[in-house]
Order: sequence, then C-alpha cells, then structure tokens
Amino acid sequence: MKPAILMNFSVEKEKKQIHVERSFDAPVTLVWKAWTTAEILDKWWAPQPYKVETKKMEFKEGGRWLYAMVGPEGDKHWSFADYIKINPEDFFSCKDGFCDENGNINTSFPRSVWNLTFKADGEQSVVDIVIQYDQLTDLEKIVEMGFKEGFTMGLENLDHYLNTQFQLRKEYKKDAARRATFYLNFPGNTEEALQFYASVFNGKIIGELKRFGDIEAPAGTPPMTDSMKKLIIHGQVELWEGFIIMATDAPEEMGFNVTSGNNMHINIEPLSREEAKRLFDALSAGGKVEHPIGDMFWGAYYASFTDRYGVNWMIHYQQK
Repeated sequence: MKPAILMNFSVEKEKKQIHVERSFDAPVTLVWKAWTTAEILDKWWAPQPYKVETKKMEFKEGGRWLYAMVGPEGDKHWSFADYIKINPEDFFSCKDGFCDENGNINTSFPRSVWNLTFKADGEQSVVDIVIQYDQLTDLEKIVEMGFKEGFTMGLENLDHYLNTQFQLRKEYKKDAARRATFYLNFPGNTEEALQFYASVFNGKIIGELKRFGDIEAPAGTPPMTDSMKKLIIHGQVELWEGFIIMATDAPEEMGFNVTSGNNMHINIEPLSREEAKRLFDALSAGGKVEHPIGDMFWGAYYASFTDRYGVNWMIHYQQK
C-alpha cells in the first residue's frame, strides 16, 4: 500500500510567512535532485496547463535559476531564484522574483525568501518550506494570485514524476551500467506471455508486474476503465543470467495497433543523455522515427524508431 502523503499549507500573517510541509514517497537524494536540477524542475514546477522552460541555472551559492512559465498559447512569464545558502541534500534558501527574459527584476511584484529543509521520514522524504515576505501586503497579494492552488498542482506533478521515476523502476535495475534488452508489446496479455516465457526457460519474474492502475496518470489523461487498470505497464523476466525481456500491454483502447513485426524492439540504456542522442541520430538515419528522442512523463529521455534495415529500437536513458 502506498504510504499516506502529508500536505500542510498555512498562511501565518503575524510572521508574514507561508509554511508548507509536503511528503514524497521517494528517498531524499531523489527529491533533492528534483528540486535542484533544471531538467527535472522543468517537468513539474508549473501548474497545468503551463510548463516551465529554464533559460539558465547555476545551483550554487550566489547562482541563479532563470526560467519562464509558458502558457498554452505560448505566452511567457519570467521568474528567477537567487540561491543564498546550500547544504547538499539537507537545506537550501533562495530569494525569488518576477523579471523579464534577461533577468531584470519587475518591481511591481513582491519578492520572497524561500527556506527549504529536506529530511527522511522512514521510506518517505519530507520537504519543509518557509516562504518569508517583507510586507504583509506582499503575502496577501501572492495568496490572491492563486499561489496555494498553483503550488499544490506543482507538488502533485512532482508526486507523479517521482512515482514513475523511482517507484516503478527501483526494484528492477540496481546500478547505472549500460544494458541492452528486448522489449515486447502485447495487445493485453503481457502477464500471460511473461509467465509462459519464464516457465519455458526456467526463468523468473523480476520484481512486481506493474499495472496501469498502479501509476498516477499525467494531468489531462482520460480516465481508465477497470479492465485497463489491470493491464501491465511494465514487467521484466530474466530468462537466463543477463538475458532479460521487458514487456508492456499496448491495447487498442489506448491507440495502439500491435501486429507481428512491430511488437518487438531492442531496448538500449546508455550512460548519458549525450550518448542517447548520439545513438539515436546514428541508428535512426535513413530509417523511420516512431517517437523522436525527448523527455517523457515517466522521467526518461526516450526514443523509438525503425532503422534502415527494418530493425526496431528503443533508447531509454534514465537519470540515475
């Protein structure tokens, strides 16, 4: 059972503060990285339907994160955070503000100082956030602008990122080594197929078979039926030592059309984004790209394509 999530949000007017406590079902190392790495912040910081685009980030004392909130029509609203103090995986503070695309401060809006403390709580992590304002009117203005609702949505986005990044894969791969596997798609009988292959090879299922209902879907995804929730989103079976098959259900209800020839890929897991991009560019040249390389909702840098010889490939870089 997934542990209960703590969420406390309070406005302390006498202190001119907003105080937020939020737990996450992931280790401190991963939660810290999600708050301090630009490419991860871009995935979750903005409430839907907005997204974040980082222009530059130097996560160091005296450094700055400059980013834009990008609306559905492409409109951009620029903000920044100047980092004040950093104790890795324990605490950092910063002073935020609104600005233009060059980082020039917009003095029409209030600034605030954020103090964030990270701590382990059993198998979870808790982030304690104190946001300090100079004037009570500044705090009230931010609250009126919908800060609570927007920030809550962002934290829910982070929950989803951590769930797909950490929970789905933590029991599968224990190190950061390169790996090549075979990835199979089935129209709805993945569980049956993996059990069959395991029995033939005297192999074993690795970890749990994860179902679509186990994973929080991205915002805006149509609701799943009970039968779809039971389908497998990711499973692994080790046939012989080092010979691993991965598989997922790809039902027609989700827009897939599984036929012989398109239901098997060679899956490769490189060491870096740069290596993943190089392999994609080289292998896909002259072939047919199914999904161009890019960031996916489960936290991977991913691509799928058929090469010039008709061989299907998946490239999957997961930040370790």
